[in-house]
Amino acid sequence: MISPSQVEAMIKEAMPDAQVQIQDLTGGGDHYQAIVVSSAFEGKSLIQQHQLVYRAVGPAMASEAIHALSLKTYTPESWAAGQAAS
Repeated sequence: MISPSQVEAMIKEAMPDAQVQIQDLTGGGDHYQAIVVSSAFEGKSLIQQHQLVYRAVGPAMASEAIHALSLKTYTPESWAAGQAAS
């Protein structure tokens, strides 16, 4: 089992400017949803953005400490535009 704060720390280590929100989807500590906002995503496709995050948490996923990870990734600009629309 891995804590939401540990998942957040792994992502922030790979992308220091990232704003990260982690939600445990099942309460079991192995199914998470992550919302990640980072300038590292600029100019990258959605698949490339997700690959960056998966690389950051790769060891935890390989050991199955994280069984499932749902991702929502945004550049700072797309995040701001989405927040303004809601």
